[in-house]
Amino acid sequence: MRKLIVPIAVAAALVAAAPVSAQRASLADRVAALEQQAAGNRGNVDLLNQLEQLRREVTALRSQVEELQQQNEQLKAAGRDQYLDIDGRLNRLEQGGLPAAGPGADAGASLPVPPPTDDAPSIHGDPGLLAQGADERGAYETAFDALRSGEYARSAELFQDFLRQYPSGSYAPNALYWLGESYYVTQNYELAQQQFQALIDRYPTHDKAPGALLKVGLSQYGQQELDAAESTLSQVVSKFPGTDAARTADDRLRAIQLGRLR
Repeated sequence: MRKLIVPIAVAAALVAAAPVSAQRASLADRVAALEQQAAGNRGNVDLLNQLEQLRREVTALRSQVEELQQQNEQLKAAGRDQYLDIDGRLNRLEQGGLPAAGPGADAGASLPVPPPTDDAPSIHGDPGLLAQGADERGAYETAFDALRSGEYARSAELFQDFLRQYPSGSYAPNALYWLGESYYVTQNYELAQQQFQALIDRYPTHDKAPGALLKVGLSQYGQQELDAAESTLSQVVSKFPGTDAARTADDRLRAIQLGRLR
């Protein structure tokens, strides 16, 4: 009888202990799940904090970008104003003192300016040559008077006639220069460039060579050949330093550079 009671008691104890063990296992699983969930929640909080920080940084960067854009617009406006100021002054200088070509000319060119002046070359020789020189000078002055009066088409014709009649005359370099001016002031830049270049090629040491080279560059600029114009104007600055032509060329170079930034 006693032998039967002991196994039964042990079995009963095992049966009673089983639910407690199962309960402990279930509780441990729940704790682990809760810990995992808590860890996930902490991760979410960290992510939210990071997102908020990024939002603040983006807002600060956007403000900086807007400020830089405003500064850039101010610089562009200042550059445009400086360009227009230089361009207006250069247009007046580049007319060489000539009257405005008409309603389409730059307004600055119509400001009161001295009429163009020209130094007459000296003519020496026997009476026959002096008489021929007098005829040459008379023909030249007739063409120059037409130019000074603003009759540019007529002055171009008269200078062309003069050069046909006196291709190697004492006034030929001056005639080439003012023939170029007759075309330049009416914005016929291609023909103007040809006359100025012819003067440089034929009379490279003439006192009008610096102005002719300057006008070659300005004619190229008028044709929107900016690279060629920059190259030619740079030659004026380097070949004829300290001259009015070099100063005007330098100003036009700066105006071209400002114009590229507009």
